[in-house]
This record gives sequence, C-alpha cells and structure tokens, in this order.
Amino acid sequence: MTPPDPRPATEPFPTSPDGTAEPPVEAVPEPEVPLLTEPADGVPEVVSTPEALEATIAALVAGTGPLAVDAERAHGFRYSQRAYLIQLRRAGAGTHLVDPIAFGTPADLSALGDALADAEWVVHAASQDLPCLFEVGLVPRTLFDTELAARLLGYPRVALGTMIEEFFGVRLLKEHSASDWSTRPLPPEWLTYAALDVELLVELRDKLADELVRTGKDAWARQEFAALVAGAGTAPEKRTDPWRRTSGIHKVRTRRGLGYVAELWYARDDIAQRLDRAPGKILPDAAISEIAAAPTPGRASMRQIPAFSRRQAKRYESTWVEALETVGSRGETGLPPLHIPNDGPPQPRLWAARDPEAAARLTAVREALSTKAAELDLPVENLLTPDHVRRLAWRPPQPVTEESVDAALAASGARAWQRELTVPLITPLLLPPEPAAG
Repeated sequence: MTPPDPRPATEPFPTSPDGTAEPPVEAVPEPEVPLLTEPADGVPEVVSTPEALEATIAALVAGTGPLAVDAERAHGFRYSQRAYLIQLRRAGAGTHLVDPIAFGTPADLSALGDALADAEWVVHAASQDLPCLFEVGLVPRTLFDTELAARLLGYPRVALGTMIEEFFGVRLLKEHSASDWSTRPLPPEWLTYAALDVELLVELRDKLADELVRTGKDAWARQEFAALVAGAGTAPEKRTDPWRRTSGIHKVRTRRGLGYVAELWYARDDIAQRLDRAPGKILPDAAISEIAAAPTPGRASMRQIPAFSRRQAKRYESTWVEALETVGSRGETGLPPLHIPNDGPPQPRLWAARDPEAAARLTAVREALSTKAAELDLPVENLLTPDHVRRLAWRPPQPVTEESVDAALAASGARAWQRELTVPLITPLLLPPEPAAG
C-alpha cells in the first residue's frame, strides 16, 4: 500500500524574508542555436560535364584567397573509398559541387588540381579526405586542416559542426553525413548539406589561424600541415593477416577455426571488391566468426545462422561452403598460427610482468608528457604519438642521449616541434636506473 503523501495538496509559494509569498522563478530556457539551412548564394548545379568543369576551373582560378575543399564518400556502403562528390569554395568564385563519377572511374580531375595548386587548400580532417582527392588528381601544395588546428589549440570537441557553432553561432545540417553518396541522382537536400560543409570553412580557418599565432602554435601547425601534404600520395601500409581484425574472432579458439575465418574473409573480400560493396553488406563479420567457432562448420550449420540466409549472402552460399570445405581438408601445417609475432612492443598491461624496468620507464614518460601537454593546452597524443612513446620506452636507443632519442623519434615520424619540446623532457627518464648503493 502506498503511504499517504505528507505534503499538502497544493504547495504554497516559498516565502521571502518579510513573510510574503513569492511565485517560483521559472527557468529561462537556453536560446536555441539557429540552423544554417541554405548557402548564402543558393545550391549550385552539380558539375558533371567537361564544359561545366572548365567553367568551374575558370571561376575558381579567378577567385582569391584560400580554397575550401571537402569530399563525400560512401563509407559503409561501398568497397572503395573514392570520392562521390567534391565541394569547393573560394572568395569571389562561390561554391562548386563536382561529381567525379561523371568523369570516369577513376576520374581524372588533375586539370582542376593543377589550376588550383598554388592556393592554400582548407580541409577539415584532411587525413580522411586527402586519399580520395589524391586518387582523382587533386593534390594540394599547401594545406590548412581546421580539425588539426583545433586539436593543437586544445578544443575538446573538434567536429566541423561543433567548431562552426563555437565561432559563428549557427548549426550545420549533419543528418546526411552517413548517407550513401554513391546514390544517383543525389537528392537536393543532400546537395544542400554538402554545400554548407564548405560555406564557412575559410572563415573558420581565419579564426583558427589567428588563434594559432596568438598562442605561438602556428609553427607547429605548419609542420603538421606539411607532413599531411607530404604523405597524401603514400599508399597505406598493408596489414598482415587483415582477417584477424574480424569482429568476434576472440570466440574462435583453434587454428582450424582461424583458417575458416581467413578463408571466408578473403572470399567475401573478393566478392565485395568485384561488386564495389562494403564487405559487411555482403556478409557481417559476426556471421564469419560464428560459423568458424561452430563444432562442425558446413552447409547445415551455416543455415542455422540467420545472416547466411539473407538475400545478399544467400547468393554466394556455394562460395562459403567451398571455403569451409577447403579449410576442412587442410593438414595442420596449412593452418594459420593462433598468434603472429609483433615487431612492436607488447600491450602495456603486460610490461610489468615481462620487463618491470620498461614498465617504469613508460609510466614516467607518460606522466611527464601528460603534465607538459596540460601546460601547453594540447592533447597529449598530439604532443607525441602514443606508439612512438611505447616503442621508445620499451627499447630505448643505446646509448641514451638527447641525440639518439631525437634520431629515434625523427625516424618514427615525429615532427621537429614535437622533438624540440619532448626530447629534453623524456631523455633522462629513459636512462637505466642507478645501481643500488652498497
């Protein structure tokens, strides 16, 4: 039984010091940040013909100042990471939306890139977009990455929409960021979203550039931007046994089970590449791990897993069965090892047991870098890449000197500004411990 409420049916207003009743003060809601729904100059027509591209090149070359650049991919829908729409904006030239798919596969937009090579390109999260821009011949000589600039300035949230709201008091449309940009024709509302992504990008660059100068971080940023440009055309290093990153693989406990994962993964990858479909759209990772962990992988057990019965996966049932049978007929020598050797240091949680001195070095170096990063109002991972720190602490160069530590970090890719700030700080912490007295 619910006990009676001891309060009166109607709460009286609280009283003021003189005993008179005062009505409650209503909370004032925060004003809603206005939504930026349309570009100032409207949404341009998509550039999809040689004649339109020539006009775009002429307009952008006649423009002035930095060039805002963005690209839309179809991550999660397509196998490739190619650009399916490229947005460009420059003062005096307006915004231009270029459909690279209309210019071949792969597209050749090098004429556009060459014409604009002398401009400073402004990109948000350049490491994500530069590979697909490079693929179509759009290669900057100088770059300003607004996301990286915001990180160097210590902003806790650096998404484009967040930064635009921070500096300009308006919100960007973001509901189409995960859309399938390979769709044709592109819906009008998607084109609006795309155009807005570069609407204020140069203005954001100017605000951040001023802050970089004021805080003395502009030289750091220039080095970081130059490194991005230098690495734009570098192919990513191929991962050994990429199938070992399959979701759910931790449930597979045997070498033969890992063989099933590998064979299915490569069969799926071949299909996905031929169809230009995201592998997960063909067959989810979880289904691969589940059948590999089954007591008797085969057609019967496969049909008990719902993902294999979905239309896309069902089309390739014979491929999956063939992969399972191939592994089932292999001898032990043809099966992958449970673990592969790692040329880098082990996971830090294992250091204390394997090498207590290395564990102590890592702790000391991490603490020193965290303190320094806080002083600089900088994320510690931007002060020095965590992988560089782990490798250095696990096996320091011999002998340990500032020169040898600087050389080791330079070989790992650390920039000059990072080494200048960190080498004198961490070198003493990498020295072997003093022998105990007596």
